[in-house]
Amino acid sequence: LPFGGQEKGPPHGDTANAKWDFQNQTDHSLVLRQKGNDTGATVTKTISLVDGHHAIYAEHVIAQLEGRWNYGNHPILNLSSVAAGAARIATSPFRFGSVYHAEFSNPAAGESGMLKPNSRFTDLRSVTCKDGTTTDLTRYPARAGNDDLIMLVNSPATEAQPFAWTAVTFPEGYVWYQLKNVADFPSTLFWLSNGGRPGHPWEKRHLGRLGLEEVCSHFCDGVDISREDRLAADGVPTTRLFRKDQPVRLPLIQAVAAVGPGFGQVKSITPVGPESVRILGENGQAVTVPLNWKYLKC
Repeated sequence: LPFGGQEKGPPHGDTANAKWDFQNQTDHSLVLRQKGNDTGATVTKTISLVDGHHAIYAEHVIAQLEGRWNYGNHPILNLSSVAAGAARIATSPFRFGSVYHAEFSNPAAGESGMLKPNSRFTDLRSVTCKDGTTTDLTRYPARAGNDDLIMLVNSPATEAQPFAWTAVTFPEGYVWYQLKNVADFPSTLFWLSNGGRPGHPWEKRHLGRLGLEEVCSHFCDGVDISREDRLAADGVPTTRLFRKDQPVRLPLIQAVAAVGPGFGQVKSITPVGPESVRILGENGQAVTVPLNWKYLKC
């Protein structure tokens, strides 16, 4: 907070760079707090575990913040030991996707990106490259020697699908997945980092990394550009209006589930009652796991 660059503070804000103050802990939770020098906000971070749930429940409560700000969550998965294309990426339905609107990887600095800037798509399996061909973003690691960024605009929640999700099936027999409230995080960024940046600290050694970043932002462009509302015509919020006297809770769930051989790409993650979800694979296999998905509700 804010997400990306800013004039008066570090990239991604004090929340990503400065120290947090310990508040309290139990066997199942940790509470930290920070007063941001850049935004003036007081942010309380609570990380919780539940017995029998293979999940991390994380929330940030933002208080004493005024005005329009962008924000996001920035998990990075390490797939550098996974064979090329062996991990399968999936998401809940999205309205459209866009490749970053400019050169995300700067050729003048020796950086390389494969995807065509500013191109739109509706299928992750067919995204346009600079040379006019298409590539499948559901398989990773891929496109060695390139770093690219895309943004998906998530479909609104429904009664049957009350949360949005992203998921990666690992060939070792498990699925990593993340759940969110679309009203809090209307878009998802994919940072596909596979050796496209030679400069420090990357030095072409940042291989097979995958950022699946839930945001309310205009890509990673920072708070000033996000405030320009460049996607207003598409009905996509890139900032949120905060009031000092109205704390905002932003919850997320990250979890893993064991799956059998041949499970393949995740096709759906849906609620089964209030305390579990069903994860369906592309080949018809399904697992139901305990998860308090209603944690995402305010």
